[in-house]
Amino acid sequence: MAKNELKVFLDSNVILSGLISDRGSPRIILDLLVLGLPFLSGATGEYNIIEIERNVKKKVPKLLPLYKKYVASLKLEIISLPSPKAVNRLSGCIADKDIPVLASAIKGKVDFLVTGDKKDFAKARAKDEYSFKIVSPTEFIEIILPDVLKTMRTD
Repeated sequence: MAKNELKVFLDSNVILSGLISDRGSPRIILDLLVLGLPFLSGATGEYNIIEIERNVKKKVPKLLPLYKKYVASLKLEIISLPSPKAVNRLSGCIADKDIPVLASAIKGKVDFLVTGDKKDFAKARAKDEYSFKIVSPTEFIEIILPDVLKTMRTD
């Protein structure tokens, strides 16, 4: 790996999927972040947190206290809402609802944006013009698995 630490930006759907299910790539990513591995840090956007909390309150309000406790254990860097100027610059390159996610990942200077929205991010992913890779949760696990295994062997 070129850097000592990888910074991964998690889209709302990855966090929600990882919280709801105890299996699958989104959950593995959350579990790895909880472990505090020395080469991996997580981030998400304030926009994403607002979206997650809105969905949890609407669909499963009893889960909100557990969600807040668990998200705190992830030690995610929360990227502040992007400026209107940053959002406007990205207009047309992705669905309007996803522009704040992309803008937050750019602002956060991440290495990966992990999203389950393949369709919504396909256009941005195809452009390959960002300083980070846009990947699915499974692709991200495949990329970092060798480093996870190395860490486990040295312990």
